[in-house]
Amino acid sequence: MNRESAKNALRQDICWDIIVIGGGATGLGVAVDAALRGYKTLLLEQADFTKGTSSRSTKLVHGGVRYLEQGNVSLVLEALYERGVLLKNAPHITSNQTFVIPTFSFWKSMFYATGLKLYDWLSGKLSLGSSKMVEAAIVEKQMPGLKTEGLKKGILYHDGQFDDARLGINLAQTCVDAGGTVVNYMKVTGLAKDGQGKLSGLNALDIESGEEYQLQAKTIVNATGVFSDYILFMDCPGRKPAIQPSQGVHIVLDKKFLPSEHALMVPKTKDGRVLFAVPWYGKIVAGTTDTLVDKPSSEPRALQEEVDFIIDTLGKYLVDKPEPKDVLSVFAGMRPLVRPEAPGQKTKEISRSHKITISSSGLVSISGGKWTTYRKMAEDTVNVAIQQGALSPYPCKTSQHPIHGYTQSPAHDWLHCYGADADKIRSIMEAEEGTSEKLHPNYPHVKAEVVWAARQEMARNVEDVLARRLRILFVDAKAAIDMAQVVAETLAQELNKDTLWVENQKSGFIQLAQEYLLEPYNPQVSSV
Repeated sequence: MNRESAKNALRQDICWDIIVIGGGATGLGVAVDAALRGYKTLLLEQADFTKGTSSRSTKLVHGGVRYLEQGNVSLVLEALYERGVLLKNAPHITSNQTFVIPTFSFWKSMFYATGLKLYDWLSGKLSLGSSKMVEAAIVEKQMPGLKTEGLKKGILYHDGQFDDARLGINLAQTCVDAGGTVVNYMKVTGLAKDGQGKLSGLNALDIESGEEYQLQAKTIVNATGVFSDYILFMDCPGRKPAIQPSQGVHIVLDKKFLPSEHALMVPKTKDGRVLFAVPWYGKIVAGTTDTLVDKPSSEPRALQEEVDFIIDTLGKYLVDKPEPKDVLSVFAGMRPLVRPEAPGQKTKEISRSHKITISSSGLVSISGGKWTTYRKMAEDTVNVAIQQGALSPYPCKTSQHPIHGYTQSPAHDWLHCYGADADKIRSIMEAEEGTSEKLHPNYPHVKAEVVWAARQEMARNVEDVLARRLRILFVDAKAAIDMAQVVAETLAQELNKDTLWVENQKSGFIQLAQEYLLEPYNPQVSSV
């Protein structure tokens, strides 16, 4: 996956069958689906792949237990099927995660046990395992760190877990493997229309070089998530907003607070939401909040009350209540909820189902949904795009197609998330001097991964590497700050950049990473 090769494709006189705007979960899914069907497919992303919402999830591939309580069985059915498909097609980046719901009354135990048996039944042949009620003594043994005073039972069930940003990179690679073209840091600046007001293409700007492109297309898909309204306004100025952004916040803690392979699920917090504490890359990811916001942002900031809510809720369930100083990283993301019809509707009541709309110009917009259902969203969207672009119809292939990196025997070390590509990174370590050097004494990552990210994963800067290729910014922001210098230097060699670029990258990333911490961190006094 090479950016220069992708830009060369943009310079050709091509009328693309489908141009996808947006490189998050939905856009990448659409591009993969279209490319696999044989269409000339181009995806443009104004920042890095999964820069926004799609790298900031709770890291779960799930049917949505709470949707059962809302009576939305069809959404749960769809998500459970898609969960099974994703775990089958990307075993290197997904896993079967067990969850425990602690219950403190007999009736609650029966209520959740019954609901999760229905959840199991809806999973059908793609079930990840049967739920069961376990005694309090077993919960206490399996989940040290959990408060057990008054505990009656525990309900154990199965769902999926994954690395969201790395799956996004794998989808981009899958699209390229299928003959598609993807380009990051390519901003759409305008839509082109013919004499009848129908879309005929778009204009794009390379953020890095300033080069401009005029591209032709038979159909265009707006898959920009929380930024969908920007493209919709570009198409039809003055229209009503379609997206209601909702912010979700997560905090990351040391695993000592919940030293278990099981995840904790709190089914109803004081404001009626669900809270998870999930093991991920040797840490605990806890969240999420659900707060309405006025405007979308690719770098939203956690509100103090959101962080306090998560810490306080965890404190009711954990023996050792976390304190702000214990938070290794805090990150916020925005859900692209379809704007509700009823004014004042709560975000937890807004449907997570996806919605496809077609404007009078022929612009196809996909909104709503979630990571788990990205493949089905893409299938539905491409089916509509085929009609809008008068393309020859070909069937969807994604339900049976392995995602890039697929292997049933992933590595047993930190390189497991690369799947089949892990051996290629080891080859770099063996062949190129210095690439086996670690980036940080407390983490296993090496320079070869930075080299690989630049050569094969279209990483263009330090943030791309530390936030979305290695995930360190989301796991331990202080460690990410410590790594910034060596990552910048390694990237500079690969991208042919000078020392000024290195210094700008380092300082810019450190400034960003400080926002992932609750207290300022001075890298000059680090242990590295």
